[in-house]
Amino acid sequence: MINKTLLSLLLLLTVVTVTAQKKSNIVCRPGFTYALSNSIHWGLNKPVITGIVPYSSAESSGLKLNDIIESVDGIPVNELTAMEISQLLNNETKDEIILTVRNLSSEGKQLMIHKDCKLSQAITEDQLALAFNMYSLESTSEREFICPFKTTTTREEISFDTYKTFGFAPIDENNSKLENFINQRIEKELVKKGLTYNASNPDLLIQTYYFFDKNPNYTGAVTNGAQPAEKTFRYFAASGKMIELPFLSVGSVESKAPYLLQFGFRFIDQKVLHGQVVWECESNELLTESYRLDDYAAIHIPLMCLQYPFVKYTRNVPVKVDVKNYNYTGISYDINRLERIAEVEPGSPAEAAGIKAGDVIERIGNQKMNYSSDEFTSAYKQFITLTMDLRDPATQFTDANGFSRCMYWNVMNYPKIADFFKNPSNITGFSYLYNFTPYVNPVGTNVTTFLIKRGKDKEEISIRPTVRTETSVYVN
Repeated sequence: MINKTLLSLLLLLTVVTVTAQKKSNIVCRPGFTYALSNSIHWGLNKPVITGIVPYSSAESSGLKLNDIIESVDGIPVNELTAMEISQLLNNETKDEIILTVRNLSSEGKQLMIHKDCKLSQAITEDQLALAFNMYSLESTSEREFICPFKTTTTREEISFDTYKTFGFAPIDENNSKLENFINQRIEKELVKKGLTYNASNPDLLIQTYYFFDKNPNYTGAVTNGAQPAEKTFRYFAASGKMIELPFLSVGSVESKAPYLLQFGFRFIDQKVLHGQVVWECESNELLTESYRLDDYAAIHIPLMCLQYPFVKYTRNVPVKVDVKNYNYTGISYDINRLERIAEVEPGSPAEAAGIKAGDVIERIGNQKMNYSSDEFTSAYKQFITLTMDLRDPATQFTDANGFSRCMYWNVMNYPKIADFFKNPSNITGFSYLYNFTPYVNPVGTNVTTFLIKRGKDKEEISIRPTVRTETSVYVN
């Protein structure tokens, strides 16, 4: 954003993987992040997967969030130190690793992961999409929010992979529609995690509870010229969007909330610790207006389940949502000379069109590319300033970097916005990453023309990119 310049984003490649190995001028990344677990219930002292890079070999291999790494290239991790695990994952002599992982549905399976190896000076379109995301916040943003969840687990030393099946406690017939709705949402999340529904003899019995009413201790909203409360946004998985909710922020004074809501569910052991609650998540919200419990459940059950089976926070869970929708051609650029193509990914639209590493891009569309990183940075900041009044204040939000003036484009201003993108003086060559949007490209045909210089020859090459969609939701 404005306070984190494009230059810093270009010079500091986005940290999305385990510490990368470096061989000469080549950097290789496994395509996932991990944390050493301190949970007696899930992978104690072992690496647990906390993030997976979209479109990476790690993702295509079947690696999942919360997978426990049991061994790396056949070496059990319980025999290794944290440093040795890191070194094994980043062995400079190997471009691939074999992981043995365990999760709720598998006692152990082997996955071969090919590392993503690129020139150290190459910056990808997915990184540039984030660097230039003020061109299209509708498509690319990093958001973070806090959920007022309280998560508790049993003190007994039992691994949650002991439980393979689940069922539900009897429902309240007076609220059968609501409780069936809630149970269906929980079932969907647990099946995705590898558990199996078993109504007759489950390992875990799931019990839900909820409450909504007026706040008897409500004393009235804050007045006397106080700053308006910050909007509350959370991610709704069913729509794939952040939505505004009538909740006060975490830590607000309860007496200032007209309504109170409680929602929770607990997992009761039916297999080993008979009758004991082994995991429970409860949410207590302060509301500014009335709100439906089924709507709350639909949004928050997936968020609450993020911490099963691996609990990182017992209270106030920070959730990160990274969304990127951008045009992918397969070109990586030289961060020291942005008009030069550092690499072209095999099988990509750019390779199919005849683009080669070492080619120099003189123009993308009508935008010249022979500018320094400083010039791109200055022009980008100026573009943001000049177009701020073309945005919709009703959509304002604060992003994960703390920039509070993030706003979507005002639909009524799309023609004016498109003129800004077309103006060569605004140096918006990388806006092709969002050429599928009406405010960048009102024509609607998602084709980008590159004027390529190869030696003494020049050629116009048109590429029809693939629109890539990357969404990651995880406990931060």
